[in-house]
Amino acid sequence: MTTTHPIILDIEASGFGKGSYPIEVGFALPDKSAHCALIKPIPEWTQWNLGAEQIHGISREQLALHGKPVKDVAEMLNSHLQNQCVYSDGWGNDLSWVSYLFDVAEVTMNFQLESLYVLLHNDQLVIWDETRKSVIKDLGVQRHRASSDALIIQETYVRTRQQMKPGSRL
Repeated sequence: MTTTHPIILDIEASGFGKGSYPIEVGFALPDKSAHCALIKPIPEWTQWNLGAEQIHGISREQLALHGKPVKDVAEMLNSHLQNQCVYSDGWGNDLSWVSYLFDVAEVTMNFQLESLYVLLHNDQLVIWDETRKSVIKDLGVQRHRASSDALIIQETYVRTRQQMKPGSRL
């Protein structure tokens, strides 16, 4: 069975809920290449959750030093993802953050973001967590960051699809 590699997007954020904003965006393309960018917060973005920082390991200082302006990040996303359907495992949050990024940048988003779950079959969901752990080990990923997470999600999708029982339908 031939398995395609869907484009996966992942976002790290300052926290969850009201006032949170995207701080890093990463994606994995069908050729398995990964791209990411830290996002320099605009002055109005002040909410910061230390618990979120402990998970993603990105400090406010890193964003100030290495973050790219929101417009540059939006244009980079459009350049790589133009006219594509892109998938996210955290669609509800990621769509909000990506839309917010493009709104603040005053750039029109020219790709579509969908939930990864529209691609998944029940057989894949049953083995997802175990397969994901194996992928993390095999890829040797050391950090919880957007591009690494996108690659993990993409490879987990591919492996779970390859393990589907014969006769399973999508």
